[in-house]
Amino acid sequence: MTKTLIGTPDEEPRKRSRRKRANNEGTVYQRADGKWCGQVYVLTADGTEKRKTVYGKTADEARAKIQEMKLKSRRGVPAADRAWKVGDYLDYWLNDVARHSIRKTTFAKYETIVRLYLKPGLGRKKLDRLTVAEVQTFLNGKINGEDHAIGTVHVMRNVLSAALTRAMREEIISRNVARLATLPAIDSKRNQPWTADEARSFLRAARFDPLYPAFVLLLLYGLRRGEALGLRWVDVDFEEGHVNIRRQLVRVGKELHHGPVKTRAGNRSLPLLGIVREALEIQRDGQEILKEEAGKDWANTGLVFTTKSGRPIEPRNLARSFARIVETNGLRPIRVHDLRHTAASLLKKLGVAPRDAMEILGHSRISVTMEIYTHGDGESREDALKKVNGLFE
Repeated sequence: MTKTLIGTPDEEPRKRSRRKRANNEGTVYQRADGKWCGQVYVLTADGTEKRKTVYGKTADEARAKIQEMKLKSRRGVPAADRAWKVGDYLDYWLNDVARHSIRKTTFAKYETIVRLYLKPGLGRKKLDRLTVAEVQTFLNGKINGEDHAIGTVHVMRNVLSAALTRAMREEIISRNVARLATLPAIDSKRNQPWTADEARSFLRAARFDPLYPAFVLLLLYGLRRGEALGLRWVDVDFEEGHVNIRRQLVRVGKELHHGPVKTRAGNRSLPLLGIVREALEIQRDGQEILKEEAGKDWANTGLVFTTKSGRPIEPRNLARSFARIVETNGLRPIRVHDLRHTAASLLKKLGVAPRDAMEILGHSRISVTMEIYTHGDGESREDALKKVNGLFE
C-alpha cells in the first residue's frame, strides 16, 4: 500500500516518520484508496501506551482527530484498548463490575435480562456506535411484538443504561443512548392495604397456623418477607426487650441465601412488643418440640422460623400459606408484601412521624416513606369529605 506522508518537502519519508513517533506527534498519510489515515501513541485503559488509528476524508480531518486523542491522553483520559461489541461489554460489566457491587438477588435479575434479552437483541452491535434509534427500536419490539410487561421492558433499559454508564466512566463511549430512549410510563396500580379491622381479622384467622408468629412480625413491624424468615434467635433479646433485624433469607437462582439485610438502613433494632413477645415465645416452645422429634436429623441453623427438620423456610411457601388463609377466611385479597404497606399505613393513621416510620420500616430514603404517607385511600378521603360536610350542617 502506498503511503503519502505529510511533511516538509526536503524530509526523507522514513526519517520523518521516526521523528514523529519519537515526539509522539503522530503520523498522517493517504492510503491507496484515497482515504486519509492518522496514527498516534496514546494512553489506554490498561495503563500502557498503544498506537491508535483514526480515519478522515481529508488530511486536516485525520490530523484534528489525532490532536483530540493526544489532548485526552495528556489529561489522563484513556482511549479504548479494544473494539467492544455490546454483548462482550455486558459480559465484562456483569462479571467484573456488577457482581462485586450489587446484591446477589439483583445480580441474578440483571444476568437474566442480559442473557435472555439484551445480548440476543443488541449483542453484536459495536458499543461505540450504538445509537438511540437502535435501542429505541429494540425496546419498541419488546413492547409491541412480544408478550412482555412494560415493567420488564423498563428493567431492560435500566440494566443497559447501568452498563453504558460504566462504559462512559471508562471513556469508551461519550453518551448513554439508553437514557435517551423513551418508554410508556408504568401503571403504578397497587393493592389497597388492609385497614386495622382487616388486619385484626387476618391475625385471628391465622392464630393456629405454624407461621402465625411470622405474620405478626410482618404486620406489626412491617418487615420484609426475607427479613422475617432470616431472623435468628440470637437476634431476639427477651431480657432487654429488642428484636434486631440484621439478616435476610432470599432465593437466588436455585439457592436460598442467608445474608445481611438489604441496606444499611435495614439494619435496625425494634422494641419487643407484647404481642410479638407472646408469638415468639410460642414459636420457641414449638421449635423445641420439633427439635426433640427430629433428633439427629435436626439442622441447627439458629433460625427462628424453620421446617420440621430445622432448615430454612422457602419464601414462596410463606406466601402460599398467607394466600391460603386469606382465601379460606374470605378476606380481601392482597399480596404478602402488602402487609408491609399495611403496617406503614397504620403508622400514618396513628400519627407516627415520617422519620420514625422510616426507621421502623428500614427505608433507606425518606422519599420512599413519604410516598406511602402522601398516598391517599378511600377511608381517608371519606373522613376528609365528612369534615367538609360538617361545615355546612
